[in-house]
Formats: sequence, C-alpha cells, structure tokens
Amino acid sequence: MGLTDNLFPAWLLLVTAVMFAGILVRAVRQTDWQWLRSEQRLQHCLFGAAVVLGFLWQLRAGLSPGLSIHIFGMTAVTLMLGWRLAVFSGLLASVIVVITGREPASLFAVNGLITVMVPALVTHAIMRWERRRNFRNFFAYIFFCGFFGAGASVLAAGMTMVVLLWLTGVYDWYHLQHDYVRYLPLFLLPEGFVNGVVVTGLMVFHPELLTTLDERRYR
Repeated sequence: MGLTDNLFPAWLLLVTAVMFAGILVRAVRQTDWQWLRSEQRLQHCLFGAAVVLGFLWQLRAGLSPGLSIHIFGMTAVTLMLGWRLAVFSGLLASVIVVITGREPASLFAVNGLITVMVPALVTHAIMRWERRRNFRNFFAYIFFCGFFGAGASVLAAGMTMVVLLWLTGVYDWYHLQHDYVRYLPLFLLPEGFVNGVVVTGLMVFHPELLTTLDERRYR
C-alpha cells in the first residue's frame, strides 16, 4: 500500500521524514560495507531485488482517493539480505516507483517508512523471535518467518497507515474501517502466499541466498 497523493499535513510529513532518516542512519551505520563490497552475489541480490520490487509495485489497485494497495514482497527480501540491506533495496525500488510516476517524490519518506521500513523491521523481529525459540524444524522458519512474517508486516504497515490517516483527520474512522480495515485480512493472504512461496523455493534450491537462515539449526 502507498500514498499516491499528498494527503498529510506538512507537520506529519516532517515527523515521518525524521523517523525515516533515523532508521536509515541506523541501517547505514550497522551495515558491514566491506562484506557487501566483497560479496558479488550479495550485490546481485540487493540490486536484483530492487528491480523486481520496483516492477512489482507498479501493479496496484486504488482504494480511496490517494491510497493504493500492492504486494510488498519485503519479507522475502529481508530474509534474503537482512533488514538493513533490505531497506536499501526497498528504497531503490521506491526510486523506480517515483521515476515511473506511481508515487510523488514529495511522499518518498512516508511511503518508504510504511512500505519498506515497517515491513522490514517487523519481519526482522519475527525472525529474531524464531531464533530465540530455537526451533529445530525448518518448517518453522518457512512458516513463521515467511508466511506469518509477511502477513504480520502488511498488517503493521496497513495499521500504521490507518492510524496516520485517522489522526490527521484525512479520513474519519468509519470511512477507514468500512473501506479499508475490514478488508485488510484479505491483503494478508496473498502477501503471505507470495513471500512464503519465494522463501520456500530459496530454502529448497538456493539456501545460500537466505543470509538470515542458519542451516545448522535444522540438521
């Protein structure tokens, strides 16, 4: 989901821009740039994922004026690259979306926060939880991190968008609940399916591409 028209007041755009910048700075500081430079395969995954997401996000449906929905795909990218590199890949995809005119440049920060950063961080949190539980069956990684993680990330992003629209008075709660919130569970199923299938395929055929996967735990 993303904003296609500037619905928010200037003060909220400033607040979201500060939050966006804070998360981005943390990602930049915590990224192992030497590892990224030395791993050509990782570079291919980062830029390849950005291109795929950029074109995937062209396919969207409009809901209320200025608000659209689309498959995120950020869960699979986060499990491939880790949340920091996933943020960079997602933001590169957002640049493609802006260049193609799907979203305005003025909303880059708020759309980046909701579409890229929130799903990446939620997926990362669920992945950390799965690690702490120390499951020994690889289906736990596929189900919790892939299928469930994708659904949870979309739910978090969707509710973040709803709360922002409600707090700023862009839409009243009845309108949001009637035209958006009650349909949100329908968005979770395709998101979980798409990401879960991608993660399953990678785990079976190319587990080395999933940098968050510790294969030793499932032997």
